Amino acid sequence: MISVETKAGSTEAPATPFVRSGAYTVDIPRSYRADMRVPVRIVADEELLEGIAAGQAITQLVNVATLPGIVDFAYGMPDMHDGYGFPVGGVAAMLLPDGVVSPGGVGFDINCGVRLLSTGLTRSELGDRHTDLTHEISRSVPSGTGRGGRWVLTDAELDGVLAEGARFLVAERGYGVVGDLAHAESGGSLAEADPSLVSARARARGRAQLGSIGAGNHFVELQVVEEVVGRDAARAMGLATGQVTVLIHTGSRGLGHQVCTDYVKLMTSRQAEYGFDLADPQLACAPVSSPEGRDYMKAMAAAANFAWANRQLIAHRVRDNIHRMFGADAGDAVRLVYDVSHNMAKRERHGGRDLCVHRKGATRAFGPGHDDIPVDYLEVGQPVFIPGSMGTATWVMVGTREAESRSFGSACHGAGRRLSRGAAKRQVTGHEVRKDLESRGIAVRCPSSSGLAEEAPLAYKDVERVAEVVEKAGLADRVARLRPIGVVKG
Repeated sequence: MISVETKAGSTEAPATPFVRSGAYTVDIPRSYRADMRVPVRIVADEELLEGIAAGQAITQLVNVATLPGIVDFAYGMPDMHDGYGFPVGGVAAMLLPDGVVSPGGVGFDINCGVRLLSTGLTRSELGDRHTDLTHEISRSVPSGTGRGGRWVLTDAELDGVLAEGARFLVAERGYGVVGDLAHAESGGSLAEADPSLVSARARARGRAQLGSIGAGNHFVELQVVEEVVGRDAARAMGLATGQVTVLIHTGSRGLGHQVCTDYVKLMTSRQAEYGFDLADPQLACAPVSSPEGRDYMKAMAAAANFAWANRQLIAHRVRDNIHRMFGADAGDAVRLVYDVSHNMAKRERHGGRDLCVHRKGATRAFGPGHDDIPVDYLEVGQPVFIPGSMGTATWVMVGTREAESRSFGSACHGAGRRLSRGAAKRQVTGHEVRKDLESRGIAVRCPSSSGLAEEAPLAYKDVERVAEVVEKAGLADRVARLRPIGVVKG
């Protein structure tokens, strides 16, 4: 029996222990707490569950299960850990039109996501120039706290980015190719975005940040395909053993953070009017059909578009670097495999119901034949990326039809943190991390030794175990394992 913190703040053993509902799922029944509207379901084996239970993530997920309009389960993914209100690695769906949307269920980095690029280069062709390429990427893609990009947007340009996302950069600036849009979730643009609902403060924070990584766990990683286990899906994605790839992980920077801040504050001031008695004030929310709910969805969409444009511009610069270093043919061969968000609330239809699906630190994992995935992947399923750490690996996977009925078509977004940033820094220094990575042939560029320590491989769960659990739980199937050879860290 695992102790879980109650709403009142005390720590008590739950009235009912976890119920093993499957080989890789455990449930907390609705009877556990009187205010729960649905049960909790966590995808994990015993070892991962033990790590999840060490923090407050389970309490947070139980609190999510109390939100108005929630249906079926509040889901926790194998990488789940503490977050703001909602745990990172949480999935929850609310019945429309009256179910709620909660900014905490999206997070402060709206549409933080992962974009995988394949290249025409092999590891042998790249040779020891992986260090030079890593360095060139670090020069063209700013990283670090407060660091902005090289493009300070005018009001008109910022409106274009907020309204159209990656589509604006491709159509209006030529930063990319049309195929990029076809291989991005939602085409790299949400149509409901309304730039007028993004505050002046949010606009000011984002104006000079397009094309930059930021800090924390964000990165651009140079990788090599080390192993292919799903040959049909790998073929559809254009991935082969020995091939060089690039993985980009970043989001909406300060603009998205401010949008979340603005709407948490607004919704917090309205809770009494809605009649909500929240288990945690960080779960501030509003009915999707309310004026505040509608405005947040439109402002969130605008921030999501900024994030897609951000990853699009970074990808364009990576292409340019490869073009300059290896020739036009090599640059032209850089292809977007897929771009998927892991911090979003989206209107989707599941089981004949119209829902608002929150995925915070969780990614879509739609199966073969789904209408919302690129035609290239209709027979194999939507690409899903599970990065581990800069010293381990990334698993490329594909969603399944089973996931659509088991988790609203969702899977985890990474290995998940095992240690807090502070705990990681108490165990290792940035110098030690850099020395270890370079001894394994991994080139490292990071503006902060402290940042390297915070993101040390020891701070993360075992990505191999996480990917195995995701597959055995039926949420996604493994396709290819990517090993890092160069890292640009935020």
